[in-house]
Amino acid sequence: MNEALRIRRAAPGDADALSRLARSVAAEPGGWLLTLGTWRSSSEERRAIRLFRRHPDAAIIVAETAEGIVGRLSLTRDHHPSSQHVADLGLMVAQPYRRRGVGRSLLGAAVEWARANGVSKLELHVFPHNEAAIKLYESFGFEREGYRKRHYHRGQEYVDAILMAYFVTA
Repeated sequence: MNEALRIRRAAPGDADALSRLARSVAAEPGGWLLTLGTWRSSSEERRAIRLFRRHPDAAIIVAETAEGIVGRLSLTRDHHPSSQHVADLGLMVAQPYRRRGVGRSLLGAAVEWARANGVSKLELHVFPHNEAAIKLYESFGFEREGYRKRHYHRGQEYVDAILMAYFVTA
């Protein structure tokens, strides 16, 4: 990526930009997100950011250029006593910034967060048709752990998901 990319924790003032980013990605014909063209309002996003900033087991991390926020990664630790070493992540990058290192930089920040918070496994779900994302995750070191048939209800259909995991080393 030629322009400077800044990776940082999301702040409440990012709510409008994050809501716009999510609505834009959700509206793409590829269907990359669980939601179909909708997302939280800016005020709902602001509340989520505040909650995540107060919660030690969660984080929202953004990728920002001079043009504004171009990527988002969310992390949430599993709260079951037997799997508190696992955190689930979600990633989205604005279409013009894909394949330019934004997603990889956000994944790197996720690993840093995991190390700092005692998380040894990061996991995610990705739609089987999202080949570009699967390629990114595999090149980063994520492994396929399973295939979940009809795992999500999306619109009027059920869709499959690939479960992938990354094992964090010290």
